[in-house]
Amino acid sequence: MPVARVEYIAPWWVVWLHSLPHLGLRLQPVDSTFRPRDESYQESLLLLGLVAAIGLGLNLVLLAAYLVCACCCRQDDAAQTKHPRSCCVTWTAVVAALICCAAVGAGFYGNSEANDGVYQLLYALGDANHTFSGIDVLVSGTTQKMQVDLEQHLARLGEIFAARGDYLQTLKFLHQTAGSIIVQMAGVPAWTEVTEQLTELANQTSYVEYYRWLSYLLLFILDLVLCLLACLGLAKRSRCLLASMLGCGVLALLLSWTSLAADAAVAMGTSDFCAAPDTFILNVTEGQVRPEVTRYYLFCSQSASSPFQQALTVFQRSLTAMQIQVAGLLQFAAPRFPTAEKDLLGIQLLLNSSESSLHQLTALLDCRGLHKDYLDALAGICYDGLEGLLYLGLFSLLAALAFSVMTCLGPGAWKHCARRDRDYDDIDDDDPFNPQARRIAAHNPSRGQLRSFCSYSSGLGSQGSLHPTQTISNAPVSEYMNQAALFGGNPRYENVPLIGRGSPPPTYSPSMRATYMSVADEHLRHYGNEFPA
Repeated sequence: MPVARVEYIAPWWVVWLHSLPHLGLRLQPVDSTFRPRDESYQESLLLLGLVAAIGLGLNLVLLAAYLVCACCCRQDDAAQTKHPRSCCVTWTAVVAALICCAAVGAGFYGNSEANDGVYQLLYALGDANHTFSGIDVLVSGTTQKMQVDLEQHLARLGEIFAARGDYLQTLKFLHQTAGSIIVQMAGVPAWTEVTEQLTELANQTSYVEYYRWLSYLLLFILDLVLCLLACLGLAKRSRCLLASMLGCGVLALLLSWTSLAADAAVAMGTSDFCAAPDTFILNVTEGQVRPEVTRYYLFCSQSASSPFQQALTVFQRSLTAMQIQVAGLLQFAAPRFPTAEKDLLGIQLLLNSSESSLHQLTALLDCRGLHKDYLDALAGICYDGLEGLLYLGLFSLLAALAFSVMTCLGPGAWKHCARRDRDYDDIDDDDPFNPQARRIAAHNPSRGQLRSFCSYSSGLGSQGSLHPTQTISNAPVSEYMNQAALFGGNPRYENVPLIGRGSPPPTYSPSMRATYMSVADEHLRHYGNEFPA
């Protein structure tokens, strides 16, 4: 007798999702019974995708409105300098990155759970297919033995026992009993069509699950890379990284809402199936398998009797009767007809193998094995699989929120990066301590020479008028060059005005020195004649 089955209890998320209202495209109520081929039911699932599409549209509209307002309502530079908002931008970006990481963590867990549930379903389908295939093999093998092999032995024994009417009656009884066994085996349903359907279902499910798992894995990697780009862009104040992050962030936002629509539709349909799986399977198998057989395997209650019990009992009794008759022929007929012994031993061996097949068939037809596979499949779909889909939906929502926040940070982060360039632009190029001026002078030395010469020559008149007899100091050039190299890193010409100084520039080129000496002599002769000592 089969033991009491382990009761399937739908989890709370199945009850919650199944209780949600199902509406068609015209917002009319739809029956929540799982009917995947019904158009109205398909519309109710499609409506969930449309709701997600509407959410995506509203999200994009709000983001566009915010970005337009942020770009148009600019503050003046002074206010930005006095009240920098870089701290707010940084902390908001950190919060968005944490939300994105939490979303990816939930997504990884949900993807793993959904994958485990699907593969548990595939293993259950494989075990059920193995059971059904074994039943078909045993039934066809037993029928083959009784129809072909046994008939051949009986035909040869009929020729041998042609003179003995009592032996012929025994052979006729064996023939009738074999026919009864064949009739009973015909009552066992053939599972060939069911096996083909389950195999096709398993192959399609495995194919879809592989690409679903891989797609979500790539989406997780994309989200993490975008978070890294956002952090690097803010740390380095790189507009290129920020622009790449914003462009790819909009794409990730689209993918997040798309995955949310798919997850919602699949989760709703799965919950409807898990709410009443027995009803759906009874409707699907109607016309292929007898309803009492389907109920026997679905419910497997202790009080219910097996629909194959009568056939197996007749099979067992028929084999026992045939074995008794064959044993009597071996005992009494074989000594008188030695040529019949070979066929009688062949029939006895056939009956023994048929009895072994009967025990295997009894075990396979028992409801406990297939019912366990059925419960394992339900646990994979309704527990692990549906729970994983819910976590994937949570991932989609959190990822959409994170990338929406990152997109809103775009204008502030862009101004934050632009402030660094303004800080460098405010530095005077003539400042001798400006690192940019030193780099420019090192790459363009002629500019430094010209500015130093002009500065000195422009102030020479006033200096000469005040001190016409002042002598020129020719300090060693190498000493000034060494000092310039020590403090500036590279020898350069001094780039400061010479008003108030009575000496030429401390560092100068040979061409500048020749020019300076000639101009100085000319000025000295001019002012010496005009103001004699």
